[in-house]
Amino acid sequence: MSLLLGIAVGLVLGLTGAGGSILAVPLLMAALAWPMTQAVPVALLAVAAASALGSYLAWRKSYVRYRAAILMAVAGVLAAQLGLHAATVLPQSKLSLIFAVVLALVALRMLIQAWRSPEDSAVVRAAVEGDGEHAHGPICRLHPSTGRIVWTRVSALVIAMIGAVSGFLSGLLGVGGGFVIVPSLRVATELSMHSAVATSLMAIALTSFGTVGGALLQGRELPLMVALPFVFGALLGMSGGHALAPRIAGPRLQQGFAVLMLAIAVGMGVHAMSV
Repeated sequence: MSLLLGIAVGLVLGLTGAGGSILAVPLLMAALAWPMTQAVPVALLAVAAASALGSYLAWRKSYVRYRAAILMAVAGVLAAQLGLHAATVLPQSKLSLIFAVVLALVALRMLIQAWRSPEDSAVVRAAVEGDGEHAHGPICRLHPSTGRIVWTRVSALVIAMIGAVSGFLSGLLGVGGGFVIVPSLRVATELSMHSAVATSLMAIALTSFGTVGGALLQGRELPLMVALPFVFGALLGMSGGHALAPRIAGPRLQQGFAVLMLAIAVGMGVHAMSV
């Protein structure tokens, strides 16, 4: 069962490039009747493995900004410990309700992104970055000759804050945090989408591995008989999804996945409020 669940999560991750990890926790909870605190470490282990593979593939194409990824990971691992602690304090019903709200917000963002035309996207991007003589551009600039981030105190603080928010959500909810990192990097830096996704994958892999370690130190159990097949299935599914993705229309795929996430969010929210 855990192998099939992992394949499903990895397939979505490979097809959409993001979002599969956020389904890992509700799938484990529904299929194995686990509480969220038990599902989180297993989900994070699968997220870490899949993100590490994606980061390696992107590294070979020089898309990864590793200094930014490491900074986000350090801040993320520290913040994840707060998330792990909060997860043990909050009642299961409230934790599930928070997860449902986050899931719904991510799904709505994906729907808007999928329905937006290229012209609309350009207008939104121009509004964010500024235009003409009033343009200030992103906070974190890139060096024109090397394409690397120009490090200042402000840029370091911004990137660390992005990692901290992602890490807290990783510890609290067992999600990878790419839905936070990628759009934040796109707004705060001049990184391309390819580079933002690749840098996010490295940060998520490092943060997730660190968060799993923190969870084990806090006494959480990691059932290897379930975790290892789940991780293996996620890697298989991601490889298959990556191969199938070019054959499927991106916007339609994103819309279908977003609708699925909304349905899961509504179900989790109704169940949490009825407890």
